[in-house]
Amino acid sequence: MTLVVVALVVVLVVVLLLLVTGVRLVQQFEKGVVLRFGRLLPELREPGLHFIVPLADRMIKVTMQTVVVGIPPQGAITRDNVTLVVDAVVYYRVIDPVKAVINVQNYALAVSQVAQTSLRSVIGRADLDTLLSDREQINDELKQVIDAPTEGPWGLHIERVEVKDVSLPEGMKRSMSRQAEAERERRARVIAADGEFQASAKLAQAARAMDATPGALQLRLLQTVVDVAAEKNSTLVMPFPVELLRFFDRVTPADTAVTEAQPVATSEHNGHQTADLDPTVLAVPRSATTIATNPG
Repeated sequence: MTLVVVALVVVLVVVLLLLVTGVRLVQQFEKGVVLRFGRLLPELREPGLHFIVPLADRMIKVTMQTVVVGIPPQGAITRDNVTLVVDAVVYYRVIDPVKAVINVQNYALAVSQVAQTSLRSVIGRADLDTLLSDREQINDELKQVIDAPTEGPWGLHIERVEVKDVSLPEGMKRSMSRQAEAERERRARVIAADGEFQASAKLAQAARAMDATPGALQLRLLQTVVDVAAEKNSTLVMPFPVELLRFFDRVTPADTAVTEAQPVATSEHNGHQTADLDPTVLAVPRSATTIATNPG
C-alpha cells in the first residue's frame, strides 16, 4: 500500500511538472511561433498565457518592438576618391514573425551584415560634399538598399537609417578648413567693396547737392569745426578757401613763360616812363592791382 501511494505521488509530481513546463507567457510586445515536432503550426500565439504540449511543441517568441542596431565604423572610398570612416544606426521591426523565424536563422545578425555592406556600397557611389551636406539623401538611399532584401523574404521592415559620424583624414580636414577660411575672406572682401561703392555713391550725391547750394559747403565746414571743438583737445582748425587753390590752378607754368617772353612797351607821361603791359598776356586777379613804374 505504501508503494502504491508513493508511485501515485511521483506520477502526480511528474504530471504537474509537465503541466508547468507546458505553460508559456507571451508578453504584450511579443508573438509566439509554435513548432510541433518541427512543423510550423499556422496559428500564432497572441499575448497572454498559452499551453503547449510538453516535449512535442516548441514556442519561439518574436518581439514586435522596434530594434536599434548600430553599424560598426566602416572604411570606404567615396566617388571622388576620398578615404573616410563612416558609422550608422538602423531602426527596424518584425512585421511577419513566421518569415523572421523560418526564412532566416538570426535576423538581427543578418540585418547588421546587410547594413554594413550596404553602407560601404552607398558611400562608394556618393561624393564627399553630398555625404557632408545632404545626409537626408544618403539616409533615404541606405534605407531603400537595406529594406529591399529584408522586408519581403525575412518579414522585417526598415523604419529608419541614419549616418552618425563621418571621420575624415587630418589632411582633408586641414584642406577643408583652409577652403572655408578662404571663402569667408572672399565674402568679407565682397561686403567691404560693396560698402565702399555705396558710400562713394552717397558722397557723390552729397557733393552734387553742395555744389547746387553754395551755402551748404560753408555750413558743413562750420559743422566740422563744431565737431572738432566738442572735445577738450588742442586741435586748431583753420578753414582754407578753395577759391585760392582754384586761382593757383589757373596760373600755369606755360602762362608764366609766355609772360616772360612778351616785350614791354614804354611811354612817357608827365616826365615818367610807364610800362604798358598787354592785358592778353598777364592775367591779373580782380582782387589785386599792380603798377610797374621806373623813375625818369
